[in-house]
Amino acid sequence: MTSKQHEQLFKVLQARFEKNMGRHKAHVWAPVQAKLEAAPEKLRSLDEMEETGGEPDVIGYDKKTQEYIFCDCSAETPKGRRSLCYDRDGLEERKEHKPADSAIDLAAAMGIELLTEEQYRELQQLGDFDLKTSSWVQTPADIRKLGGALFADRRYGKVFIYHNGASAYFAARGFRGLLRV
Repeated sequence: MTSKQHEQLFKVLQARFEKNMGRHKAHVWAPVQAKLEAAPEKLRSLDEMEETGGEPDVIGYDKKTQEYIFCDCSAETPKGRRSLCYDRDGLEERKEHKPADSAIDLAAAMGIELLTEEQYRELQQLGDFDLKTSSWVQTPADIRKLGGALFADRRYGKVFIYHNGASAYFAARGFRGLLRV
């Protein structure tokens, strides 16, 4: 990224941070920016989150690791990360109509993680997300071993966790990412 791109990304992130203080009440922007400036590889990940429609924002702070936690806070699952199988094995299982990628592989390429079920539920405490879409979430190994994968959404005022085959993909299903800085 060029210095001009860094500057533009900082402006976008700071404006979103200041507009949505309810997501991070106890924090101010300056220390967040300092952490970001010290970790340029994380800026690339945040830029990709932004470019794919994720609208990343700070949703917490881990006191143990002293890291800010960024998450996709777009109202619906990011548009640039939809129509994906869960993982590489799910993608390879498909014989026809394969999507371009898998959620796990794309997240790894972006330098982010899929949310866990617990993180997804915590995000939903900060607002109403995925009212029309759904998001793959990290799937326990025992479920994945049997061919399944988990996804989540919010309907009827409640958060639901569901299952599908890992090779499934839908135009309205993508994934939300998490990044620690």
